[in-house]
This record gives sequence, structure tokens and C-alpha cells, in this order.
Amino acid sequence: LILSAWNPAEIDQMALPPCHMFMQFYVSEDKKLSCQLYQRSADIFLGVPFNIASYALLTHLIADVWNLEVGDFVHTLGDAHIYNNHFEQINLQLTRNPYPLPQLKLLNTYDNIEDYRFEDIEIVNYQSHPTIKGEVAV
Repeated sequence: LILSAWNPAEIDQMALPPCHMFMQFYVSEDKKLSCQLYQRSADIFLGVPFNIASYALLTHLIADVWNLEVGDFVHTLGDAHIYNNHFEQINLQLTRNPYPLPQLKLLNTYDNIEDYRFEDIEIVNYQSHPTIKGEVAV
């Protein structure tokens, strides 16, 4: 399955061209679904963490609909950047030790990905440091 958010005919109607724009989902011989995301422009502080979480969730949902195990998430960044107004936040982030990864639990299984609701998703053993705020830079 290949998904593309790149539509040149509509670029002039968009606030920005799509940053996370090309996804390939691949099923291995051992029935694992992997996702590779190509991101042409990557805001390391504000955008990339959200993109990782959202495409990992999407991979889990598609795997669940297709009755597959979850494989790898591969994230390829084109223009990876840290904006000048995010250096203080990045330096704070680098002082923090990561917590163990949480687990994603899907409480229901559906035949259609559009049937999933927020209530169908549980994040188990999630720990986080206090929020680090940052202004969106364009």
C-alpha cells in the first residue's frame, strides 16, 4: 500500500506543501506490517515527535484491520531542521533521560479503519516529563 499526500495540482491551495508526504506499507513473509514514511521537511522539535507517534498508530491500526503483526517503522527525513527559536527547548530536552516506551493496546478490532474511535485506544505505562512549549516557526 502506498499513500501520497503530494498533489501538485493543489499545492497553491495549501498553507504549506505537505511535510510528511509519502508512506509505504509493506507486509513481510512472516505477516508483519511495516511502514516507511518519507518526510520532505522535518521540524525536529515540534513536528517529528508527533509524526512518529501518529504514523506508528496508523501502522498499528492498519495491521489490526488486516490481521497482521506490527513490524518496523522507518522514518526518512529530507530537510531535517531545528528552528532558531527552538534551541533553548532542544537543549532542555537533551538533559532529560528517556522513560521506558509505553505500549499501545487496541481495545476493539474492526474491519474498517474508519470505525476506530479514541475510546478504542489505550496507552499502557506511559510516563512523560513536563511539557516543553514552543512556537510554530514557518
